[in-house]
Amino acid sequence: MEIASQLDETRAFNAEIERLLAGMTPVQSLPPEVTRRARREGRGIFPPPVFLDRARDVTIPTRGGSITARVLAPEAAPTGVYLHLHGGGWTLGEHDMQDPLLAELVDATGMVAVSAGYRLAPEHPYPAGPDDGEDAALWLLDRGARELGAPQRLVIGGESAGAHLSVVTLLRLRDRHGVRGAFAGANLVYGPYDLSLTPSQRRWGERNLILSTPLLHWFSDCFLGDRDPEARRDPDISPLYAGLEDMPPALFQVGTADPLLDDSLFMAARWRQAGAAATLQVYEEAPHGFTSFAIGVARQAREDQYGFLRAV
Repeated sequence: MEIASQLDETRAFNAEIERLLAGMTPVQSLPPEVTRRARREGRGIFPPPVFLDRARDVTIPTRGGSITARVLAPEAAPTGVYLHLHGGGWTLGEHDMQDPLLAELVDATGMVAVSAGYRLAPEHPYPAGPDDGEDAALWLLDRGARELGAPQRLVIGGESAGAHLSVVTLLRLRDRHGVRGAFAGANLVYGPYDLSLTPSQRRWGERNLILSTPLLHWFSDCFLGDRDPEARRDPDISPLYAGLEDMPPALFQVGTADPLLDDSLFMAARWRQAGAAATLQVYEEAPHGFTSFAIGVARQAREDQYGFLRAV
């Protein structure tokens, strides 16, 4: 698709999403379980989930007991493992609701995809989700990759809250366990890295294009409770404030119509300043969550991800 026509498609997509959301009850006005059920039943703006026969669930032991992870493997011998942490504002989303996208990634890269079903807020607020991400990574390092029949070539990544949890996991591996270099790369798609809100988050306002400033407040409050802004700048909560030395090569992706734009711009710059490789890809007028949809800019971004994953 030519750039001009792709941009026209993106603009038309944005207008339609805003039209649909204008007729729906805002997510922040509903109990989380209502939105979770609606998404699982295919009601709402996101594509309905498709559960593939080739996917299977495995149990990952954690300090709190265990979590479930969704596994999709390539037909040929795997080239490595992609630890996926899903999006949804730490509050929505599930490990088994992106089978087709993960299958596409698996077929394009040859990696085994492992999507971790971390505990969700507000029932399980911080630090439950980060703890589960850390434990899933430790399991892969200890024996998980071997049990999956894959070489110890590990990459971590996710979308939105999943990108945030991916960075927190890498920092915890380094700072709590002395693990450096175990993950070959980080695939970080429109993540929030400052939960006290970057300028683009604060300035976005009421416009509801999948995210809005009120919805961002609601997600972070579900995750963090009544912590004040200064407490929310703890590097374990807002990794933008962490030292980023010894991080792996990272791909940052975000659209210009995303309230989280600054988060990727700022984090990519700090990643590079700390001495790690960072590729920043900004997609014109793409909104938050765009890679989940069947539009040209999403296909382009996913192909860019697969190229990165094959190269690291």
